Amino acid sequence: MRKNPVYRGNCVDLCVDEVRLPNGSAAVREYLDHPGAVGVIPFMPNGDVVLVRQYRHPVGEVTLELPAGKLDEDEDVLACVKRELHEETGYTAKRIKPLLRYWPTPAFANEVLHLFTADGLVAGAHHPDEDEFLEVVRMPFAKALGLVRGGKIRDSKTVIGLLACAAGWGPRRKTR
Repeated sequence: MRKNPVYRGNCVDLCVDEVRLPNGSAAVREYLDHPGAVGVIPFMPNGDVVLVRQYRHPVGEVTLELPAGKLDEDEDVLACVKRELHEETGYTAKRIKPLLRYWPTPAFANEVLHLFTADGLVAGAHHPDEDEFLEVVRMPFAKALGLVRGGKIRDSKTVIGLLACAAGWGPRRKTR
């Protein structure tokens, strides 16, 4: 696929491509070209989950989310998970396991989001990027699930990751 960027940003590029439809006619498609991202569900030994609270300008709200971040150019996905976990929470993990990967918004972006679980956490100081203002929040897994069910957590990677773990895709956790 040929990408035709019409705007280059710090995080994404806006592309406008001419495409051939299945019926042979031509059409224009606009989409965001994104390098991909990672998210991690860090579990404490007692089953608590570690999340981050931060303000998100596009939605105008403070959100509660999984630690996550954008892949740097040519960065290894596992290296990115380790970097983001440490930067945003201060924790390092003895074990990091892939959970799933998905397209958050395939109708207008090509981003792939890679989700992982982490355990065997070792505490340290967090070092968020200079433009990130994060609060590390630790809570029981069941409480985080309740916030998803109650519509208080609406970030897609967090909803999908927590529900996938609750469904048994990742480590077994108490859901009540």
